This record gives sequence, structure tokens and C-alpha cells, in this order.
Amino acid sequence: MWVIYFIVRKEFRQIFRHRVLLPMIFMMPVVQLLILSNAADYEVRNIYLHIADADCSTTSLRLIGKFAASDHFELVGRSFSAAGGNANLESGRADMVLEIPSGFERELLREGSSTLLLNVNAINATKAGVGSGYAKAIIRDFNDQLIAGVKGMQNPSRQFDLRPIFWYNPELNYKAFMVPGILVMLVTLVGMFLSGLNIVREKEVGTIEQINVTPIRKRYFIAGKLLPFWIIALAELAIGLVFGRLVFHIPIEGSLAVVFGFAGLYLVAVLGIGLLVSTISETQQQAMFIAYFIMVIFILMSGLFTPIESMPGWARVITWFNPIAYFVEVMRMVMLKGSGWYEIRWHCAAIAGIALAVNGLAVLNYRKRSA
Repeated sequence: MWVIYFIVRKEFRQIFRHRVLLPMIFMMPVVQLLILSNAADYEVRNIYLHIADADCSTTSLRLIGKFAASDHFELVGRSFSAAGGNANLESGRADMVLEIPSGFERELLREGSSTLLLNVNAINATKAGVGSGYAKAIIRDFNDQLIAGVKGMQNPSRQFDLRPIFWYNPELNYKAFMVPGILVMLVTLVGMFLSGLNIVREKEVGTIEQINVTPIRKRYFIAGKLLPFWIIALAELAIGLVFGRLVFHIPIEGSLAVVFGFAGLYLVAVLGIGLLVSTISETQQQAMFIAYFIMVIFILMSGLFTPIESMPGWARVITWFNPIAYFVEVMRMVMLKGSGWYEIRWHCAAIAGIALAVNGLAVLNYRKRSA
């Protein structure tokens, strides 16, 4: 055990003497957390809307007022025909064009129905889908007000009031959903990138062969090289939780012991991936490319930005072997729902299996290539 202690002490000394590595470890994750948590938001705002009102009636003006009062839409133009709106849509000055046909109010009063046309720029499918949903909600609310005004609430027995109750995130704060996932990403960057690069550096400078001929056993050497980054990653998680609580007011409903306990197990798996990358790489540049390739796939398929349930079947199967997906879900469960060890027991079992398999393969491959 003293051998591991001396290796860890040597590694910490090298880390704190490094002018580039130290700021990269402690400053970059904080800056990334502050930027990504404020920038990554699924809520669509500032939808540029052009309204082509060929009716110019009291009813059409009321409908236009509903859109103008919305926080999601910004009126960029009005015209009497669809030609001007479509020109703005083609040039990119408008995201949507709402066409109100001539005789809109007359058809509503005489026949009880009328037709509206919404042209949407669907290059950005997410913005188009969410924006059209906002528009439909405004039109639906306007339609309900018209029906209530015309009928005068003649059938009160058919009226109902739906009041949703939001659990775990009652204020619908999107940062409460994103910050735990971003913390997982930052901890993973430290665990995977830096640990893998650290061992590959020994190969580049030629000291790996000197270490192999010393009496130090390879398992002690590997533990001593990886343990500092395990400690640093947990320290970064603590700093990130403090920032999330103080800056973004993220709730922490569950136990921090559960968070750090699972994080410690998770980092064993991530460090094993870094070790495996280092064993198949000869230079730091190779290790960075391989680690980047793995990280991009893991992050995009972790449920951080898109729900895993929305992925095709083959992609959901791949997420079974994605450690980031388990940690993202656990962070949200513990911080927002207050889940404990019992609720995350299957996540722990899956991460333990991944850690055992990856580290076993990494150690075997390291012995094979460095004997």
C-alpha cells in the first residue's frame, strides 16, 4: 500500500506543477458548467412570425393580439396577402407565416368554423415542431374564448378545468433537468481523458519501460496512476454541486452520500475506459482521438439531450452498455426525486458489471503490450 501512496504523491506533484493541466482540470469545468447550463435549453423562444391578415376584422385583430402577447413569438411583419409572408419565410426573416383568409370572421359567425393556414420553416425540425405546438395552443385558447363568448356558458355541466400538478420540478425549471447531466459530462471528461493521456505520456517519454523493470507491481502502478484522477473527479463533482446550488438553485432532494457513492463506482468504470484507451494508443494524440470518439457517442446516447425512450430499439440496446446514461439518470433521480440506494440498485449493478469488464480487459491488454 505504501507503494501506491508514493506513486499517488508523485502524480499529485506533477499535476500541481503543470501550468496547463491544473487550470484545465479546475477552471474549464466551472466555465463549461456556467456556459452550457445557460445555453442548453430545449425551450424555443423568439419565433419570428409574419401574419398575413386578409380579413382585417375584429376577430382577426383579437387573434393577432394573442400572438403578440405571447413570450414565444416575435411579430416581424404583417401584410394583407400571403405573398409578403412567404417571401420572408424564404429569405429566413420569418420562421412561420400565419394566413388569416378573407371572410374569416363571417364564416365563424355564420357557419361556426373557419380555416387558418400556418406555414412553418421546418429546416430545424425541433423548432418547427415546438413552435407549431405553441401556435396551436394559442389558437385553441382563442377558440375556447370565442365559444364561451358566443354560447354564454349555456352548458356549464360540460365545462371542466384541467389543473396539472408537476412533481419533482414544480417550477418547470429546465436548468434543474440539465445541470445534473452536465455535471456527469464534466466528471467524465476528467476521468476518461486525463487518465488515459497520463499513462500514454509515460509511453511517449519512454519511462514506461523503466517502470516495467522496477519491482513495482503493475496493479500498484495502475492504481497509483488512476487514483489521483478519481479523487480530482470527485472534488470537481463537489465543486459543481456547490455551483449548481448557489448559482442555479438546483434542488438536492436526496442524499449526497448516494451521489458520491455512485460517482465513486462510476469513476472506476470511466477510469477503466481511459486505461483501455491508453493500452491501445502509442501517443497522446491517438488517445485523444479515440477518447473523443467514445465520448461523443456516449454523450449523445446518454439521454442528456434526447430521451432514450425516443431512440430506436437498436440504439436503446447500446445504451445498456453506456455508463454515462446510468449516471445521468441517477443524478436526476437523486437530486430531483430524492431516490435512495434501493431505487438505484439496478443502476449500481450495471455500472459494477461495466467497471469489472472494462478494467479486466484493460489490465489484460496492458500486461500484454507492456510486459
